[in-house]
Amino acid sequence: GNAAFAADACTKIVATGHPQYPAIAYKDGDNIAGAAPMLVGTIAKTLKVPLESKYMGTWEEAQAAARDGKADMIFGIYFNDERATYLDYVKPAFMYDEVVVFVAKDKPFAYKDENDLIGKKGATNKGESYGNDFDAFIKDKLTVARTDGIDAAFKDLLDGKADYVIAGYYSGLAEAAKEGVKDKIEPLSPAILEAEMFVAFSKKSPCASLAPGFRQGITEMTTNGQFDTMLQDATSAWEAAQKH
Repeated sequence: GNAAFAADACTKIVATGHPQYPAIAYKDGDNIAGAAPMLVGTIAKTLKVPLESKYMGTWEEAQAAARDGKADMIFGIYFNDERATYLDYVKPAFMYDEVVVFVAKDKPFAYKDENDLIGKKGATNKGESYGNDFDAFIKDKLTVARTDGIDAAFKDLLDGKADYVIAGYYSGLAEAAKEGVKDKIEPLSPAILEAEMFVAFSKKSPCASLAPGFRQGITEMTTNGQFDTMLQDATSAWEAAQKH
């Protein structure tokens, strides 16, 4: 029957992720490199299924690929209700990602929490979600423009078109370093939120049957220090690649 066919049909996992989220995930030629693909690649090996970590466009396009079943898996993704309609999330999360407000160093403002952003102009990358609650707060209370990439958001910030940028702490600083503007921006504290980052399977993929194996692998590698090492290795690799 169909169930047996579906279980047998996962001969290879085509995975994708964020093209601009170093060192967790980033575009490297036709591939997505970084700590998240290292993690899922290692688990796939133990499950004896080949995994290809493929660049499939912008973050928005990567999500569309997973929704449409062109990608079997997407990694480094936050949870929200809309995404859960087309993704099977593998729990636990493999890391926590701090989301912060970045400002221009020469134009800081008093900031205690997200309410201090009301009435100011913000920018963030297209396709980003910050979870159900903060997404709703952005929609109801804030003015946030969506840019093509975090680099474009920082450009708007430094050109004075935006007062602040919402981005992941690590990826924001890494992107700023790549653009040569790390000394011109600063993250405000406290973080807006700490988001869980997940691996998720497309509901259209026959590979979703491998979720239990991935759950076990993620649990082991995040508790025994293996993933921390991968993150360090990925950070070093990304930084070295920027120097060429």
